[in-house]
Amino acid sequence: MSGAALVRVAATLRNQRELPTWKLLQADRAPLIAALLNNLLLGADKALSASVMEERLTRDLQALRAAGNDLPHEATGYLNEWLNSGWLSRRLPAGASEEEYTLTSDAASAVRFLMSSSQPRRSATESHLAIVISQLRSLADETDGDRQSRLASLLEQRARLDEEIARVNSGDIQVLPEDRALERAREILHLAEELVSDFRVVREEFYDLNRGLREQLMDFEGSRGALLEKVFAGVDLIGESEAGKTFNAFWRLLNDPEQSAVLHEAIDAVSSRAFSRSLNTTERRQLRNLTSSLLDEGSEVHETQQTFARSLKSFVKSREFRENRRLHGLIRNGMRGALDAKEKLRANGGIGYTLTFTGAKVSSIAQWGALDPASRIASTDMDLIPESDLSLEDFASMVRQSEIDIRGLKHNIVSLLGERDVVSLNDLLERYDAEQGLGSVVGYISLAQQHGQVVDATPCQIEWTGSDGERRRAQAPSIFFLRKDIHELEL
Repeated sequence: MSGAALVRVAATLRNQRELPTWKLLQADRAPLIAALLNNLLLGADKALSASVMEERLTRDLQALRAAGNDLPHEATGYLNEWLNSGWLSRRLPAGASEEEYTLTSDAASAVRFLMSSSQPRRSATESHLAIVISQLRSLADETDGDRQSRLASLLEQRARLDEEIARVNSGDIQVLPEDRALERAREILHLAEELVSDFRVVREEFYDLNRGLREQLMDFEGSRGALLEKVFAGVDLIGESEAGKTFNAFWRLLNDPEQSAVLHEAIDAVSSRAFSRSLNTTERRQLRNLTSSLLDEGSEVHETQQTFARSLKSFVKSREFRENRRLHGLIRNGMRGALDAKEKLRANGGIGYTLTFTGAKVSSIAQWGALDPASRIASTDMDLIPESDLSLEDFASMVRQSEIDIRGLKHNIVSLLGERDVVSLNDLLERYDAEQGLGSVVGYISLAQQHGQVVDATPCQIEWTGSDGERRRAQAPSIFFLRKDIHELEL
């Protein structure tokens, strides 16, 4: 490595020290943190709801403290610290009632590295070399466009297969030694575990891309069609990424009926071999659940991708998007205005606007004036009113004017009935003055309802002269008083 390349590598690694992976490895309590995270989120559970996570972490913290480990904070404090450090992610899944915690890919890599360091594993194995040779040979064949060399390679493979078939037919069956079979089985489990870790990276990339595209949608000032194209381009971009290709290849393989059947048969066959009993309990469980764990992880990533695409499309079409765009535009314009004003205004200069002071005036107790309650007592003095010159007759007249003179109206009716058998309202108004104006008319109608007859169906026109001398006309119901009922009106 040249000196310049060495400097670049050193700079790259120095920058990576700010990544969550390095932060976890160099944390003061890295062994305890890695043990907790491994126990909580790298075992049977890959995600835990917030309440379950806090409960289990509290239990594990108590167990570690009982063993003499210094862990000063409560579960909530560690969860917040791990979130801020980028070791945990907290999301609200669609349809869930509470948030759930998952391990970030950086933290998962760091924890796996620390856990694997406690179990030394040989890297220069026959399995590794066999995989390298097989992959190189397959790559060489599949990229060879020469007909003669491809044909020669296929004939060579057929010759090896014919030789193997002949040997098996003769009863010469060579079985892989147990130690080498165990080595290959563990290599397969390790590759599967790395594959699951890659899916975690893909899922995080989906979330990051979703968040980034939403931010671009808020800032984008072009047409709506251009925005949609950008959304769909984003989905394709993540699918074309290295992690996306890994996921898509896995998803196609897992959903291919033929390949899935081959995988199931292979797992069943390996699990039935004698050497598999030498695997530890965890390794046997991983081998037995290999398909389901890959399916669970892949389904979660696939659902995340689908949710990501649907939510972005619905978000662009929603009222929330338009409202967010409007608010974002207002905020952006406000910030632009503030930046423009910054060059023109000084912090201690006038802005041409007077703001009314709405706060209460603060003053010391010594500035307050004492209140004398005696100064607000109302005066009890009464002014003497001069004696009125009204006579009792004048007062009686005022009372009559304020109340309908029923006694006088009855007298008029009885007098007129002394001359006629039937008396109408018009007869009464023609014979006698309406001394109380409309009040007299109302009084006649009221008396007719009690002692006479009222015919609403045939209204009549009536006229009278009020006390002010004015002639007035109105429409009233037809009323009649009968002589045979005169006894009811006698005073």
